[in-house]
Amino acid sequence: MTDRATPQTEETDVKEWPDPVEWSKQMSGIAERSQRLVTDFLNHHSKTGEGVLGHGDPLNVGSAFLEMTQKMMTNPAAMMQAQVNLWQDYMNLWTNTTRKMLGHEHEEVIAPHHTDIRFKDDAWQENAVFDYIKQSYLLTARWMQDTVRDVEGLDDKTAKKVDFYTKQFADALAPSNFLMTNPTALRETLETKGENLVKGLENLLDDLEAGEGKLKISMTNPEAFEVGENIATTPGKVVYQNELMQLIQYEPTTEKVYKTPLLIVPPWINKYYILDLRPKNSFIKWAVDQGLTVFVMSWVNPDEELAKKGFEDYMVEGPLAALGAIEQATGEKEANIIGYCLGGTLLASTLAYMKTQDDTRVKSATFFTTMIDFEEAGELSVFIDEEQLKALEERMHARGYLEGSEMATTFNMLRANDLIWSFVVNNYLMGKEPIPFDLLYWNSDSTRMPAVMHSYYLRNMYLENSLVKPGALTLCGEPIDLTQVDLPTFVLSTREDHIAPWKSTYAATQTYGGDVKFVLAASGHIAGVVNPPNPDKIKYSHWTNAKNPAEPDDWIAGATETPGSWWPEWLKWIKKQSGRKQTPARIPGEAGLKALEDAPGSYVKDRIT
Repeated sequence: MTDRATPQTEETDVKEWPDPVEWSKQMSGIAERSQRLVTDFLNHHSKTGEGVLGHGDPLNVGSAFLEMTQKMMTNPAAMMQAQVNLWQDYMNLWTNTTRKMLGHEHEEVIAPHHTDIRFKDDAWQENAVFDYIKQSYLLTARWMQDTVRDVEGLDDKTAKKVDFYTKQFADALAPSNFLMTNPTALRETLETKGENLVKGLENLLDDLEAGEGKLKISMTNPEAFEVGENIATTPGKVVYQNELMQLIQYEPTTEKVYKTPLLIVPPWINKYYILDLRPKNSFIKWAVDQGLTVFVMSWVNPDEELAKKGFEDYMVEGPLAALGAIEQATGEKEANIIGYCLGGTLLASTLAYMKTQDDTRVKSATFFTTMIDFEEAGELSVFIDEEQLKALEERMHARGYLEGSEMATTFNMLRANDLIWSFVVNNYLMGKEPIPFDLLYWNSDSTRMPAVMHSYYLRNMYLENSLVKPGALTLCGEPIDLTQVDLPTFVLSTREDHIAPWKSTYAATQTYGGDVKFVLAASGHIAGVVNPPNPDKIKYSHWTNAKNPAEPDDWIAGATETPGSWWPEWLKWIKKQSGRKQTPARIPGEAGLKALEDAPGSYVKDRIT
């Protein structure tokens, strides 16, 4: 910054305030219209008997914060020091703000992270008042989180829970979330004479209506996409189905294909078409274009009739059934398999079970962002303890399944600023409609999960971490051991993954008995995976290392970074597993299995409204 000779004239970066009398009339009119909207909404629900309030507090963290408070009280000196530090930070902030208002050189006491989009409006930097509000908030948020993080004597689970929900609280109190402390929203209010507030209230009530009384925040325009029309459009046929899944075989785009077919096992918690969003970013289409015969499982959206389906059922009627169908469709006894996230956890379990049966139908395995060791499960672990699991199981068993929206809310909380508060600002303060975005449409297209299966998964994987322990889990009567899985394996993880932290997924390199190639991609759980090669726009890089040392930090220290997509790296690897001999392209429905319907099939179109 440079010194200025004269005091800085305050610019609010918003239009000049209107005449107070006229402004008062406009706001009164808006208040009356808003009251009518709310009254109509409440009257509608009172007549239909539908509740407007959801369940009680879903966080259930009172005991964790009580324990934290007790520990704090045993160390008053630390609390006093934290208060002194905060006071000193505020004194520095006030001094710097005064210098800024006088036009002198100054430095920010604290700055938002470069990825924090909440403070991108120029007014947060150029206007002294908004700059003070921003820095004051950042200092307070840092103080809160540092204070609870430094409390001694808490067990790891309690400490993580307190830290996570303190961050949630801090995110919720950001000045960008409130009209009078958000310069962008204030500017919009002045320019539209408050119409944005009315539209925002309408959006809020629409979202409450869609959530049947609970707030279901709209992230994209649901009318902009239709599965099979402009999303999930890679041509193919459903060639097999059972109660739990449809198997799609894709039409070839090359005259010849590699001998060994490829099966993709997606997570049952989401729909498979995250790998087939649009032609330009479809992993499935790209794999087909490389000469691979691609099959994908499309899981059913279960209801109460499938409440008793368990983890073993998902294995038998999922990957095992698909392998049998692929052999019928292609005549090939072996297949390469990809498992994504939970689909990868199921794949690892299936491979270990197949080993007990001397079943050699899988030639190689690829895992996308998959955990098999849940010891350090990241922020998701704050939702998994005995108390919370019992409450969840009661709800699931009452209706036979976990409602998809409940799990979606959990995942959104992991990235609250991006997936909750940014939409609160856009939809309710700015009064704007969310933009059409294929990935967010998919994110909103949630699925249910059968009670028995989901309970098994949470207890045995997250709570007890049994999968990685040899012989601790039994599937179809057989104790399984992941160390006996000795196939060629490709493990893809992502550096900013908030669902499957990469250092946890790295455990696969020390677990499987075969040759393991580990690749780390930049970005997160979705964007890091769905990153197609594009010479005109290189997004994200990836890291490779020929060695797999015991510790992930040692791996990344010796890794080589390569700009751009990791897809070509996987292609080189999968070609080696697919056989040099090529065969004439296989047309879905023209061999051992008949076509039942066009891709993407009917299972994926069952949308929870």
